[in-house]
Amino acid sequence: MTRLQRRYSNSGCYHIMLRGNERKNIFLDDEDRLRFINSVNKKQTDNKLILYAYCLMDNHVHLALKDTNNDISILMKGIATSYAMHFNKKYGRVGHVFQGRYRSEVIENDSYLLAVIRYIHQNPKKAFLVQRAEQYQWSSYQWYLEPNREEATIVDVQYILKIFAEDQNDAINEFIRFSSGNNNDTNPYMDDNEGDGTIRTIQDGKVYLHNYLNQNWPEMSLDMIKTDKNFRTTVIRNLRTNTNLSVVCIAKLLGINRGMVERVRP
Repeated sequence: MTRLQRRYSNSGCYHIMLRGNERKNIFLDDEDRLRFINSVNKKQTDNKLILYAYCLMDNHVHLALKDTNNDISILMKGIATSYAMHFNKKYGRVGHVFQGRYRSEVIENDSYLLAVIRYIHQNPKKAFLVQRAEQYQWSSYQWYLEPNREEATIVDVQYILKIFAEDQNDAINEFIRFSSGNNNDTNPYMDDNEGDGTIRTIQDGKVYLHNYLNQNWPEMSLDMIKTDKNFRTTVIRNLRTNTNLSVVCIAKLLGINRGMVERVRP
């Protein structure tokens, strides 16, 4: 199959996504996450890119950045290769860590850049990992709330905040207000659920389960899985029939032992 030609941005700005091969996790602990962030930061130190936002999920990464030298393919290959070498060496494995080439969309103006940054920061909330963006440790949202901290220099928060207001406190308040809004659903933001649509990871399973319960069992809480046998059986059967989650993943997702899952046939 012929590869589609990659679009290049006139502004140098891109929304980038890297996804784990076969949607597997690419971060197994916090050391891995720090290693990836350091790989990106090194490229900034070399004055080759400017980072505006990031979010590290378990099996994929979102970045909003500006490539100052029109070397985006080289830069992303360097970041991905460096991290893959670390990951394979640390865990004694071989083979691909990331699924194919990085994916990208061009960003040609500040309004779309802001919308992409909001979308990136909302990823953990969308996946039901946290209730508010500031609760997630592995995104750049925290640095926009505390732009004067030394660690915040990994992201060019000042450029973004000045789009909102010259006064820093006013800018932070406007950024928070903007970030809590909804993106236009018609915008084609890259989504980790794009592809064949199958659900293989606990992260995907959390989203599926949340929607399934809301639509079919709004009066039931997830805690009732452990006490209501009929409810538990129905939910397990649905997960075994309509997802590609393993028995172990379903057990972890529901907080029960795997024997309960194995006894329910699809």
